[in-house]
Amino acid sequence: KIAIKDPRKKRTLNKDLFTTDRNEILNNTEINTIVELINDADAAYEIVTTALRNGKNVVSANKKMIATHLKELVDLQQKHGTSLLYEGAVCGSIPIIRNLEEYYDNELFHALSGIFNGSSNYILSKIFNENQSYDSALKEAQELGFAETDPILDVGGYDPKYKLAIATAHAYGLFVNPDAILNIGIQNLSKHDIKYAREKNFKIKLVPTARKVNTKDIVTYVLPKLVAKDDFLYNVENEYNAVAVQAAFADKQFFYGKGAGGHPTGAAVLSDIAALRYDYRYEYKKYHSENGVKHTEEILLEIYLRYADEDLITLLEFDNISERYAASSYKYVVGTVKLESLIKNRDLLLDESVFVAYTGRQIYKQEQLSENVFAQELASL
Repeated sequence: KIAIKDPRKKRTLNKDLFTTDRNEILNNTEINTIVELINDADAAYEIVTTALRNGKNVVSANKKMIATHLKELVDLQQKHGTSLLYEGAVCGSIPIIRNLEEYYDNELFHALSGIFNGSSNYILSKIFNENQSYDSALKEAQELGFAETDPILDVGGYDPKYKLAIATAHAYGLFVNPDAILNIGIQNLSKHDIKYAREKNFKIKLVPTARKVNTKDIVTYVLPKLVAKDDFLYNVENEYNAVAVQAAFADKQFFYGKGAGGHPTGAAVLSDIAALRYDYRYEYKKYHSENGVKHTEEILLEIYLRYADEDLITLLEFDNISERYAASSYKYVVGTVKLESLIKNRDLLLDESVFVAYTGRQIYKQEQLSENVFAQELASL
């Protein structure tokens, strides 16, 4: 059975397969698997939790619902002996969740970053490769169905934030409330920012990041990033997604594929359905190992900041400024600032006169992050 919202819409399958009453499926004892693929996160939560409580396995692609309720969903699976799979919720056809669960389950995991949103990446590709304006590239993305009429969930970094929260749970065993993750998008990108990046031989990409900064602290954020030519992400274009991971033993690895569209997402959903035939479930080994990792905001990030109001520089309390330019129409600084200060002043950073981009360099507290993190972990084993 397929539960639908609009019975008047023409469909290619036999009408007897459809119903407008979701309970007709949820309460059917002959159905053991529910596939949830709707936009409404609140309705999806009710459907998924009801199904799990009713002893049914679930496949979902609703990243907002999963990211917001993941801890509860894990507990429900354990309590009722059911399985919730959601590969399609993170980066479309890229099998990153299962790899984090299986391949990296015993790894000392260092960092996870990438391009998790095809809409914003399509816009940035058109800007940097074809010299289109932001408005023109956004309009084209909307016409092709890559971006919604209101695109803020994509270009504002909300969509990749939900995906990052889910991936962080599987990479580190750490459940982070999405509201605790800083997300600043590309909606304020201007010709000045594009010119600056080009002059420095960078592209700008919207990059979610989860990184271990010592043996117990994990930092997460979603920010535009100035990406150099030697970065894995430099040549990831259009609607494609990519995930770059780094671990102590496997070192750096890169996953690349289509992150948006019916077929890529459908491939991930079908893979999850097939996996349920073999009683597959996420084991959440790192979470159940109680490894003591925690979320932190105590990190210094080096950022490029375009601004209009000098007061913003004072409010952000830069630790150091290495580059500064001021003209009547364009002002910017490059310097290090505390992540917690960016979070505290997030509303000001969303003003249309402001644009923020991470330079790719960061310092944890007062010390440059190094591979000694792994040495510390190995010594503790």
